Amino acid sequence: MKKIIGTFLALVSLSSCAKQKNILVPKSIESKNMETKDRMEVATFAGGCFWCTEAVFLELSGVKSVVSGYIGGKTLNPTYKEISNGDTGHAEAIEITFDPAKISFGELLEIFFATHDPTTLNRQGNDIGTQYRSEIFYNNPDQKQLSEDYIALMTTENTFGKPIVTKITPASTFYVAEEYHQNYYNQNKTQGYCSYVITPKIDKLKKLYQEKLKK
Repeated sequence: MKKIIGTFLALVSLSSCAKQKNILVPKSIESKNMETKDRMEVATFAGGCFWCTEAVFLELSGVKSVVSGYIGGKTLNPTYKEISNGDTGHAEAIEITFDPAKISFGELLEIFFATHDPTTLNRQGNDIGTQYRSEIFYNNPDQKQLSEDYIALMTTENTFGKPIVTKITPASTFYVAEEYHQNYYNQNKTQGYCSYVITPKIDKLKKLYQEKLKK
């Protein structure tokens, strides 16, 4: 059995390549994640520049914290300069600490796919390189299963009109990025990249996902 957890309006407005399709997820999988729990969980996503992804997920109710960093590479304690060269194999990513009693991993997935392009390999807009790849780093078997089912159903529905290239990988060491990258958007809203790339994304998020935002 399936249920709708995303809408075409959200996808087409926040991801320009989406077609008129709903995102479907099996109830049996989603319900596991929706069970009331008394502990925080962690989700780890890479979807382009971490300034963008961090800003988006900080807006969500049930999200306790979002940390920008690097994951999935071979270099120990990588720096931003090393990451930018594209030689370390790391992705710019975010580590989200969330309360599953208030927001599920499935809902986080919905926002993840609605706010970046999962069909462009190693690229988001003008940001090009393996560090900008689309990847889900799962932290437990449930996250892996839900991510696989989510992508499989979007593929069946041809949601984006193109193949989804998002990788699903077990989480490895997450290296916290330099301090000046943390909460970057909220501290640099007048900076050019923030004004022209991130602010429009946040505005649409607030318009289309108002019920999921912090009060």
